[in-house]
Amino acid sequence: MAVGCSVGAVIETYDFIGFGTAAALYFGDVFFPDSEPLAATLLSFATLGIGFAARPLGGIIAGHLGDRIGRKPVLVGSLLIMGVATVLIGCLPTYQTVGVWAPILLVIVRIVQGLAFGAEWGGAILMTFEHAPWRKRGLYTGITQAGFPVGLLLSNLAFLVSTRTLDGSWAWRVPFLLSAVLIVVGILIRLKIDESPEFEELKESGEVAKNPLLEVLRDDWRNVLRAFCLRTAETAGYAVSITFVLSYLDDDAAPNVSGTVSLTALVTAAALGILATTFWGALSDRIGRRPVYLLGSAVTLLWGVPMFLLVGTENAVLVLLTFVVSYCICQNALAGVQGAWFSELFATKTRTAGTSLAYQLSAVVSGFTPMIATALYSTTGWVGPAALFSFYGLLGLLATLVTRETWHARDQASPTAGPSAHGTRRTLVPSPSAPTHKEH
Repeated sequence: MAVGCSVGAVIETYDFIGFGTAAALYFGDVFFPDSEPLAATLLSFATLGIGFAARPLGGIIAGHLGDRIGRKPVLVGSLLIMGVATVLIGCLPTYQTVGVWAPILLVIVRIVQGLAFGAEWGGAILMTFEHAPWRKRGLYTGITQAGFPVGLLLSNLAFLVSTRTLDGSWAWRVPFLLSAVLIVVGILIRLKIDESPEFEELKESGEVAKNPLLEVLRDDWRNVLRAFCLRTAETAGYAVSITFVLSYLDDDAAPNVSGTVSLTALVTAAALGILATTFWGALSDRIGRRPVYLLGSAVTLLWGVPMFLLVGTENAVLVLLTFVVSYCICQNALAGVQGAWFSELFATKTRTAGTSLAYQLSAVVSGFTPMIATALYSTTGWVGPAALFSFYGLLGLLATLVTRETWHARDQASPTAGPSAHGTRRTLVPSPSAPTHKEH
């Protein structure tokens, strides 16, 4: 189940993150050629951000449908829509061909991408979470989360190869067109996945929420806000340390660092991130969700200045080390825990709505972060983006401290304790040493 859900996450991340790489390396010249270099980069990142801004709407729609009709239909539909949109990007005319219509079409297709990607995470994570053995939910959701670094790896490998082997517009078109093959494979796999057993139990009991979004905002808005801040620290931090830094290395700030060096560093970090994300998720099954998140947030808080000092040396080895730390610790330590922790914060009947809303609202912040970082860089140099990155680490740290721990050592040690299907923890055999305690 975890592998099946992660396959879709791989494909959708390949599609969505590939846009970020293309925006950093190609789209400024292709779709905004009449602008100054800095302005073209800003416009390119603004287009990137529009896709992130559309994700909350996708998350809201998917959250409502996931809690009303089931998790599986959302999984299949989001993957199909994303695939069509991504292939269309590879077919778009350039500014030189159709003028201003080129960036307009790019924005439209990017919005569709954002809607589809907004629907993806909640469905994939919750299908995994609700099928997984409860003591290993961190591990299994970590495996699904690892689909995202796999997608990042494949996307940047595609761009690395196309950059070195193809000329002209084919260098950025081919990675998007290749998505068609991945989509067919993903759809076939997802059609074979069974519906969530917890949702089926909820449906049989007649407790399906009539309006999941309204219920979660009315009864559980604090957890939505907490999860939003926790997620923002991870995804907006990624937007600075990966998306912006790629662009930073590509301009005159690091003339001795080629695009091949930076993409190779990112590909290496993504490959290690597959194992790192799974490791952090599994670790949260042993020591708890909060300690792992505290570690990742603290490293992010302290890493801002060293990150830019290291890439500023223009040494290929240090650039590689920077990407590995930024991705495998600052990002993966947070992402690896989110699937289990966010799901455990919400009751089953509003789980998709709650997790998807919090997760995708943060995408608005992260989507425009590269543009904000670029604007800060234009006025303050690298100090501004470094401070922004550290701020996101501080946000994650504070959010972690005010979010309750959902993992309990006593329950992990007891063979009789386990979570109920409706979001509360139950004790199957009463015991004086392991009393029942509820999470909601």
